[in-house]
Amino acid sequence: MLERNINQIAAEKNIALWQVKNVLELLEGGATIPFISRYRKEKTGSLDEVIISEIRDRNDQLAELEKRRAYILKSIEEQGKLSPELRQKIIEADKLAILEDLYLPFKPKRRTRATIARDKGLEPLAKKIFNQHIFNLKEEASRYINTEKEVVDLDEALQGARDIIAEWISEDSNVRNSLRKLFYHEGIISSKVIKGKEEEGAKYKDYFDFNESVKKIPSHRMLALRRGEKEMILSLDISPEEKSAIFKVEKLIINSSGSIADQMKMAVKDCYKRLIKPSLETEVRLSAKKAADVEAIKVFQENLKQLLLASPLGQKRVLAIDPGFRTGCKIVCLDSQGKMLTNSTIYPNEPRKEILESARNIKNLCDNYQIEAIAIGNGTASRETEQFIKSLGLPSKIEVVIVNESGASIYSASAVAREEFPDHDLTVRGAVSIGRRLMDPMAELVKIDAKSIGVGQYQHDVDQALLKNSLDDIVISCVNAVGIELNTASKELLSYVSGLGPQLALNIVTYRNENGSFPDRESLRKVARMGEKAYEQCAGFLRVQDSKNPLDSSAVHPERYSLVYKMADDQGIKLTELIGSDNINEKVEIKKYVTDDIGLPTLEDILQELSKPGRDPREQFESFSFSDEVSEMEDLIPGMILPGIVTNITKFGAFVDVGVHQDGLVHISQLSDSYVSDPAEVVKLQQHVMVKVLEVDIGRKRIAFSMKSGEERKKAKPVNPKPKDIRQKLDDLKNKFQ
Repeated sequence: MLERNINQIAAEKNIALWQVKNVLELLEGGATIPFISRYRKEKTGSLDEVIISEIRDRNDQLAELEKRRAYILKSIEEQGKLSPELRQKIIEADKLAILEDLYLPFKPKRRTRATIARDKGLEPLAKKIFNQHIFNLKEEASRYINTEKEVVDLDEALQGARDIIAEWISEDSNVRNSLRKLFYHEGIISSKVIKGKEEEGAKYKDYFDFNESVKKIPSHRMLALRRGEKEMILSLDISPEEKSAIFKVEKLIINSSGSIADQMKMAVKDCYKRLIKPSLETEVRLSAKKAADVEAIKVFQENLKQLLLASPLGQKRVLAIDPGFRTGCKIVCLDSQGKMLTNSTIYPNEPRKEILESARNIKNLCDNYQIEAIAIGNGTASRETEQFIKSLGLPSKIEVVIVNESGASIYSASAVAREEFPDHDLTVRGAVSIGRRLMDPMAELVKIDAKSIGVGQYQHDVDQALLKNSLDDIVISCVNAVGIELNTASKELLSYVSGLGPQLALNIVTYRNENGSFPDRESLRKVARMGEKAYEQCAGFLRVQDSKNPLDSSAVHPERYSLVYKMADDQGIKLTELIGSDNINEKVEIKKYVTDDIGLPTLEDILQELSKPGRDPREQFESFSFSDEVSEMEDLIPGMILPGIVTNITKFGAFVDVGVHQDGLVHISQLSDSYVSDPAEVVKLQQHVMVKVLEVDIGRKRIAFSMKSGEERKKAKPVNPKPKDIRQKLDDLKNKFQ
């Protein structure tokens, strides 16, 4: 662990050196981020998971920088060109770009115009011009005319000298750094439509003749431009004003006048256009792409977190429906643990429309399996199926819920689903996933690749490795924040628990299948390959509801059980009387339990957990219903006010489902009456909102909504014109005036 890395991270994050040092030591020792954040607060000064992950990631970046630094030092040293001054510059370089600038003159090169000129013996002439001393240029250059070396005249000699000078200028770290700043601060991203691609690239129309500052361009526009270029619809250019860039180099390089200065100016112009601009444009492109990726991935992370922490219905018996038209609606019944009890198919919709038989089937299933809720996937035929179910007159205690089935098809075709349901087809597995998502969204969503859930923006355009790692961090964070029931969790869910991973998760499930339920946390130690470190990391995040020790169903770590026993003894009460006590903070004087290892942050956490042991941090489930007045895009009329549910959040707005098989966009400018800089500050995923229809474009499948004056609409009951009545009146008026 390098001291300079610790110093740099501490300065960048504005935290103490000891905090960074302890975090890195804990990570190196095998501790996970959730464990460090929850159970090692004294070691870190109560740093949260976000800061701890940032420290980890920055340390990894600096470690890569150190590897590159070591390679560069070794490479230049082997060439015999590592001067003490250069060594010091390389050691002090704190950015990869600066390191690469210093290494550029010593990098092995392919055959360039400068190398060809050197082969012709023109380097001495280039040095004389570059030194910019006064001499007779024509007389000096004529000495290098040599037909054997293909230098046939004065112009060719001077051209070769300029080629060498251009390469020297392009390798000058001061020149590159100065121009790099110009590119970042004054660079403009420009895009043009490629001739003949106007019709094919209609969706990129806004970018057919587009300019924006590199500094100010938002992530979604940068990613859209890159996608348009990748699809060969747009051509992109990133650069500052050319004259300004060339003038800046001239000021740094030229200190002469006359014919020598003219040669230097030509070399500078050639250097910028042929060597530096393409190089720095590539660098700025990558940097802008990286910044856009980071921003987009943050949106993914926040959306995924909200999805994973969505309100669970809980352990209820569910009838789940994967709706369809021609192929029918696949139905499964699940018990309160999510186990499939039976499955069948009904055809209540077109073309078969077997209403009576379908109704009888649903009612029988609800009675036979004591169904408490019905989950309907939000895909094809969902609204028609919902209307059918609601028309059956089922008991009011049976909730009917539309469930977002995004990614369910990924699960149904996965090895996980095939392993669990080898004898059932994709549609049955999909229906099971829909039902389980209603019961516990997190437990079901962890079974599929987080990238497949489809929240965020430009998910296929960002760095896929970075996206995967970032989303994995969020899944791990959410799973451990909620806590997992040891005796019912799937191996997929267990694999995200701190300290476990896929193999230990499988070992836990295998042990459970062979030996029955775990009676307590301590029995976890009997699982194959469950070492002391793994047990330490996972135990606090696993719950055993029926354990003889009531602390096993809480987030209190086993390493602190003895402390809680002492608290109860000091109060002269049983442990069960201490747990769940309403006034526990008044009963226990926590300062008397402070030691060198246990500080107030940990003690406060313990008391909070004892007051509400095993509390699920997710909000209470609230049912939601779409308006019965609309079911297709054709039913939407500008001016309508409808209930909707937020399905996706991007940097440019939020998408809302109002039950017409096509999500509509609430642009960032329409999210609130006041200015909004980030949609995530105004709306949350799965939030129930009221929206006003602004525009409907059926041909392009686009809907524009507004949430302005949303607070007033939330309080008021929406009153909408009947679409069919309005359409009839419009038709009548049309006929009248024809």
